Amino acid sequence: MAEALAGDEQVIKEVFKSRSSEKATFRNMPVKDVVQVLDQSVRDKMKKLNTLKHVTNTKRQCLKELNTEYNTLKTHPDLQTAREVTKIIEIENRVEEAQLKCQEAEHIMKSYQKLKKHLQEESLLFQPHLDEMECEVIRQKQELRDLQLMNNNAHQAKEAAKVELQSQKSLVYSEKKERKHKLNHYKKLAEEQKIQTDSEERQMVPLHTDELNSEAQHDVTEEGENDKTVFVFEDAFERITEATGVTDTQEVVNRFLSQCDTHTHLEQMKLQNECELQSLKEERDTIHTQYQDMKFSGETKLNHGRRMLEECVSQLQIEQKRRDAAKETVDRITHTLNTVSNAVKHLCVKLQHITLQEAELKLMQLLDKLQGHDLDTLTSEMKEQESHAITEGNLPEDKTCITSTDYQKPDLNEEEEDSEEEDGDVITRTSLKHQSQLIINSMLKKKTTPKEKKL
Repeated sequence: MAEALAGDEQVIKEVFKSRSSEKATFRNMPVKDVVQVLDQSVRDKMKKLNTLKHVTNTKRQCLKELNTEYNTLKTHPDLQTAREVTKIIEIENRVEEAQLKCQEAEHIMKSYQKLKKHLQEESLLFQPHLDEMECEVIRQKQELRDLQLMNNNAHQAKEAAKVELQSQKSLVYSEKKERKHKLNHYKKLAEEQKIQTDSEERQMVPLHTDELNSEAQHDVTEEGENDKTVFVFEDAFERITEATGVTDTQEVVNRFLSQCDTHTHLEQMKLQNECELQSLKEERDTIHTQYQDMKFSGETKLNHGRRMLEECVSQLQIEQKRRDAAKETVDRITHTLNTVSNAVKHLCVKLQHITLQEAELKLMQLLDKLQGHDLDTLTSEMKEQESHAITEGNLPEDKTCITSTDYQKPDLNEEEEDSEEEDGDVITRTSLKHQSQLIINSMLKKKTTPKEKKL
C-alpha cells in the first residue's frame, strides 16, 4: 500500500513538474482521483469553450447581417425611406385606432352621463313623492287609530248604558214584584179580618123582626163596605208611606208627582241616548267608509308609484340592452373600418412604386393644350358632340358616355362637420367609401407633386 502511494506520488510529481500550485493540491491524492478531478475540469472548460464559440458565431452572424443591410442601404437609399414610411404609416394607423377608440369611449361616456342625469332627475322627483305618500299613509293610520279609539269609547258608553238600563229594569221589576206581593198579603189579611168581624157581628146582633132585620142588615152592609174601603185606603197609605219614607199626605203626593217627572225625564234621557247612539253609529259608519276610501286611494297611489318604478326599471333594462347591442355594432363596424383602412393604406404603400408615365405625359399634354381655352365652352361642345354621336349611332362600343361635372376637391372640414352631425355610433357604407377615396387621393397627390416639381 505504501509502495502504491509512493508510486502515485512519483507520477504526480512528474506530471505536475511545471505547475507547482496544482502539485500541492494533488499531493496526497491517489492517481484515480486526480484523473477524475482533471477530467471534470477538462469537461467544464470544454463546455465554456463551446458556449464561447456559440456566442462568437451569433455575433459574427449578426455582424454579417448588419454589413449586408448596410451595403444594401448604401446601394439603395430608397429602401430606407420606404421602411421609414412603412413605420410611419403603421404608427399613424395605431394613432387613428387609438383616436377611434377614444371617440367611441367619449360617446359611450356621454350616453352614460345622459342616462345617469335622467335617472338622477327621476330619483329627485320620485323620493319626495314617495315621502309624501308615506306621510299620507301615516296620517291615515293616525286617523284610523283615533276613529278606533272613538269607536271603542262609543261601544263602552253603549255597554255602560245597557248595563245601567238593565239594572234599572231589574230594580223596577223587583220593586213591582215586592209591591204586588205586599198587596196580596194585605188583601188576605183584609179578607181574614172581614170574615172575623162578620162572624162576631152575627153572634152579637139579636133577632128582630123582619123589618128591623132588613134595616139592620142594610146598615151593617153599608158600614161594612165603608169600613172595608177605609181599611183598603189606610192599608194603601201605610204601604205608600213605608215605600216613600214620609208620613205627610202632601209630601206623599209630591213624591208621586216627582216620581212621574223622574220617569218622564228618564224616558227623555233614554230617547236622547238612543238618538245620540244612532248618530254615533252613523258617524262611525261614515268615518269607516272614508277610511276605507282613503286606504284604497293610498294603496292605489302606492301601487301606481310601484308600477311606475317597475316600468322605469324595465325601460332602463331595455335601454341597456339596446346600448349593449349598439356597442357591439359599433365595435364590429369600427373593427371593419380599421381593417379596411389598414388594407387600403397597405395597398397604397404597395402601389407606390408603380408609375403611370404614359398617362401622366398625356395628362400634361392635355393640360398644355387646354391652357388659354375656356373649360365651360369645351365641356358644352363635348356634350353636344357626344349627344350627336349617340343620336346618330356613331359612338364606338368601347366608349361610354359619362356626364361631365365640375370636379370639386373634397373639403375635409365639411366632411368632418357632416360626420359630426350624423350619429357617431354607425359608419355608413358611403362614408367608408368616401374615406377610402380621400386616402387614395391624398396618396396620389403625394406622388404627383414631386413629379410636377421636376417638370
